[in-house]
Amino acid sequence: MNLALLFDEDFVAPDRAVLRGRRLAHLQSVIKVVAGDTVPVGRADGQLGTGEVIRLTDTEAELRVTLDQSPPPPLPLTLVLAMPRPKMFRRILQTCAALGVKDLWLINSYKVEKSFWQTPWLSEEQLRENLTLGLEQAKDTLMPRVQIRKLFKPFVEDELPALIEGKQALVAHPGTSTPCPVHLNRPSLLCIGPEGGFIPYEVEKLEEAGCQSVHLGPRILRMETAVPVLVSRLFDACL
Repeated sequence: MNLALLFDEDFVAPDRAVLRGRRLAHLQSVIKVVAGDTVPVGRADGQLGTGEVIRLTDTEAELRVTLDQSPPPPLPLTLVLAMPRPKMFRRILQTCAALGVKDLWLINSYKVEKSFWQTPWLSEEQLRENLTLGLEQAKDTLMPRVQIRKLFKPFVEDELPALIEGKQALVAHPGTSTPCPVHLNRPSLLCIGPEGGFIPYEVEKLEEAGCQSVHLGPRILRMETAVPVLVSRLFDACL
């Protein structure tokens, strides 16, 4: 935890916040703070700053908060992911948040098993918790927005064209002839398929909607590896 992310419910006064649970445990066992120490903090969807520990007990830490710095700029990226396997999903969420992705769409695909959509990690509470972990790692405060679409064709035909408008739209697809561009640094949309990739029908529908198929070379990567590789390839802000 490189930053303690504070939410509205943590504030007991305009410049006072109380931490409990995981964040308190980190302050006590990892940072080993004592009263008078200062730690990096940020307010969700707000500014960064510092928090002075003014009271510390076994159950809570009260901080005097000063917020006077801007968070890092978000990536100009809409990221469309086929729903990952649950065992990878938490790590992928945290990675997306840490990289600066703010617009994330989870979609269905032929190779996405129905059971994937039953994972408790899709609950609002768990989404916020894992996105928070990614933001704290990267010292960011701007919470990503996650949209869920469980029907592939309606999403691609009815919503994707509007999302693509004004953006460079790409679909990562092994075997295509065009390498993924580098240093794109412009508003973009990137589609990444499930383990094994999108099936040909899905690639065709994505291309019809306006996406260009690109590849990362002959190696086939797991989604949890492909996400940071592709995003960092496209945007210098990740380097």
